[in-house]
Amino acid sequence: MRKLIIIWIFMVSNIALSQTTIEGVLNKYNDQSIPYIYIESLKKKANEALILDSREKKEFEVSHLKNAQYIGFKEFNLSVLDKLTADLAGNKDQLIVIYCSIGVRSEIIGKKLMNHGFTNVHNLFGGIFEWVNKGENVFHLGIQTQKVHAYSKKWSRFLTKGIKTYE
Repeated sequence: MRKLIIIWIFMVSNIALSQTTIEGVLNKYNDQSIPYIYIESLKKKANEALILDSREKKEFEVSHLKNAQYIGFKEFNLSVLDKLTADLAGNKDQLIVIYCSIGVRSEIIGKKLMNHGFTNVHNLFGGIFEWVNKGENVFHLGIQTQKVHAYSKKWSRFLTKGIKTYE
């Protein structure tokens, strides 16, 4: 019996640790109901896209994508959606790209945007972590920085470049 328990624990821990890539995590946690946009595509469409950061305020304040607007995750509510609608002059077909650390929270917020009538919502594949890992720039108060909020020690393993910060 003891041997079976040890084998079971070994199997469960291997399954839990098998999510060693951003893609693996996204496949595990996301249903892909919000289509991904990849870095190269976003770079080509950045001028026409409304870029939304769905991380927490302290994460956004460390760094974010250029011209990104903070909308949050825990604080996200319908008043944010109403403000977006007003800002877009009612154009719910506007290209909206939403991101978080790797793309899990942003899919949740993306679904809320779609349920509110926005029709052109995309989730940045790999989020800000993949953005930085691919050598793209992030900003703090309009100035380029290397710092990225790494969310937690567990999730920080997916951020392979930049300077990790947790405050």
